[in-house]
Amino acid sequence: MTPEEIRLVQDSFREIQPSVGVVANVFYAHLFSMTPALRPLFPHDMSGQKIKLMKMIEAAVDNLHHFDLMRPTIRSLGARHVGYGVRDEHYDLVGAALLHTVAAALGDGWTTDIEDAWLEVYGRVAGEMKDAAAATA
Repeated sequence: MTPEEIRLVQDSFREIQPSVGVVANVFYAHLFSMTPALRPLFPHDMSGQKIKLMKMIEAAVDNLHHFDLMRPTIRSLGARHVGYGVRDEHYDLVGAALLHTVAAALGDGWTTDIEDAWLEVYGRVAGEMKDAAAATA
């Protein structure tokens, strides 16, 4: 990632960070409305899951300058997701829901440059998780 892409992702996340609870609600509502078949992969009570999601996103965003430091954590997460029934095609759905959610949260502040930067970040994270999942299977 370029320094500008990192800045765009970090700045845009800081804008939505004060409302992470709402952001998590919007994310999962959109994900499950797009793909109801994914709902059974998650716990009935989503409160803990929402916190985990937002903490993971925050950690990834905070460490974009040092992505290699996050790689073991991301790969471990990908390997664990195999046991939850997550398949490669699910990552594209999650990515679409994430971009939709960040775009909705930023409103008029959402730009093509920000979208491209988030796509780059998510692509790297999802790629590591998929690679780890494939190595686990």
